[in-house]
Amino acid sequence: VPNDTHLNHGDCEAMLITGPNMAGKSTYMRQVALLTLMAQVGSFIPAREAVISPVDRIFTRIGASDDLVSGQSTFMVEMNEVAQILKYATKKSLVILDEIGRGTSTFDGMSIARAVMEHIEKKIHAKTLFATHYHELTDLEDDKIKNFCIAVKERGTQVAFLRRIVSGSADKSYGIHVARLAGLPKAVTDRAEVILEGLESGEAHMEKPVSEKKVEKEQSSKPAANMDSLFSSGLQSALLGLDVMSMTPLEAMNELYRLQEQAKREAGIS
Repeated sequence: VPNDTHLNHGDCEAMLITGPNMAGKSTYMRQVALLTLMAQVGSFIPAREAVISPVDRIFTRIGASDDLVSGQSTFMVEMNEVAQILKYATKKSLVILDEIGRGTSTFDGMSIARAVMEHIEKKIHAKTLFATHYHELTDLEDDKIKNFCIAVKERGTQVAFLRRIVSGSADKSYGIHVARLAGLPKAVTDRAEVILEGLESGEAHMEKPVSEKKVEKEQSSKPAANMDSLFSSGLQSALLGLDVMSMTPLEAMNELYRLQEQAKREAGIS
């Protein structure tokens, strides 16, 4: 599906792209990066017309993966890559950012995504494609940042992704619809619909399934264990003193083994 792209240092320095999963946001951004690279090396590009200025670098943060060898989580890998982009990108760079902040809590992720976009706009001024599911970020639109979304056509309960980039922001993510396409059980997606309705209506406490209420009631009738009675003061201090976020998986496993041995000794277990 052919799509236009208009990025310049005048009225559209950055495109903030919203839309459902599987609609084509990442594919569109990869397309722009590849066409820019092809044009810069003098290659033919599949476009009816193109005016592409040279870039000094193409930066991308797309996809999600951890790094077990260095002991870095998916979110840490993402943040390291974003840090490199913010450090080295210039006004002549092309920056592609796909769903920054999705690897942590909603508010943390949204805050990081917003701050990154604001920093690029105010300090770097690089031409940027920024895809996000945080619809709250669409209020960043100004004379430099413009909202775009993937066109969607709804017909009853059916949804069709048209794969076209249009001006404006998306009002839905259609995540549950994509979950159905992936084959999640009907009971799960139906329950997700109920939960979503509760969240969208602003209800702080959503109605729980009957079985869940029963389990919760049984658990509430049991006396809560005192945390101090579970661990000795030495073991508790050792646990609280661990900097888990800076440890590699191997270091964490060694510490866990050491604490387990300490607990056995204190419990008199050989």
